[in-house]
Amino acid sequence: MRGHKKPVSAVKFSPDGRWIASGSADCTIKIWDARTGGLEHTLEGHLAGISAISWSPDSKIIASGSDDKSIRLWHVETGVAHPTPFVGHHNYVYSLAFSTKGNMLVSGSYDEAVFLWDVRAARVMRSLPAHSDPVSGVDFVRDGTLIASCSHDGLVRVWDTATGQCLRTLVHEDNAPVTSVIFSPNGRHVLAWTLDSCIRLWNYIEGKGRCIKTYQGHVNKKYSLSGAFGTYGADPPYQYAFVASGSEDGEIVIWDVNTKNILQRLDGGHTDAVLSVDTHPVEKLLVSGGMDRTVRVWRAPLEPILEPVIDSAADTPTHSYDADTLPPNPFTIG
Repeated sequence: MRGHKKPVSAVKFSPDGRWIASGSADCTIKIWDARTGGLEHTLEGHLAGISAISWSPDSKIIASGSDDKSIRLWHVETGVAHPTPFVGHHNYVYSLAFSTKGNMLVSGSYDEAVFLWDVRAARVMRSLPAHSDPVSGVDFVRDGTLIASCSHDGLVRVWDTATGQCLRTLVHEDNAPVTSVIFSPNGRHVLAWTLDSCIRLWNYIEGKGRCIKTYQGHVNKKYSLSGAFGTYGADPPYQYAFVASGSEDGEIVIWDVNTKNILQRLDGGHTDAVLSVDTHPVEKLLVSGGMDRTVRVWRAPLEPILEPVIDSAADTPTHSYDADTLPPNPFTIG
């Protein structure tokens, strides 16, 4: 989907799967029909580029964060902005996330702070002196009780939403700048992107927290990349989780969460760095956006056939593909 005049910094499917929102350095947000690719609205009102977007849980509102230091809420049906912008950050608003109930919004900024907002009142409920460098990513855990934040200071922090207390600080020995963080769907782990071309999965619950998986194979040394979790395979128990991320070489890379193996490299679409990737809540779709100013949707037309294999040591099913039935590229560009 073409129409943005500058790089696309963020793409997100709506929770109901009907829409795709894309935010761009051209100061606009565009809403696209996820099924047809048709442009529904172009949202204009920010005075500088958009770095972050987030959907409300009911898919009726989009929040956007901009280099103009403000956050705006937009009504998806009308394309009209809420009259009161959220103002309080002293520098670029770089990351956003709605809570599960939609009553709170968390934002991270280049002013090194994390703000927790009351959505209805459009005011700051709590300010967390979170980091010593720009805050590059924030996320709510699925029940809204915890917030994760990350920063160029190399830290990932987990906060108690109710008290504002820092419960855990996660730091890797390499201490590379962290550019994005999301909770896993089950809420037990956080996934963090770093500028050493690594994505790390952290168990933040055990002890002081530990890095349990590192995903490599993409290029990430310059830009703030973001991605998402998804699932592939057959019905449970033969359904498996993947991580998808953009790469600065124009590819999208997909890893199996448990094995860390690269399942696929999606190329032939973007011609420059892929900054943002998201997965559809129900269908086998990916959306990506990047420096080439395009938004692209990828579909899995044929489901790989899985054969359960018994690991004699663990006596539990693992998974492998039947090589004769695995399509060379289950995701194709559309």
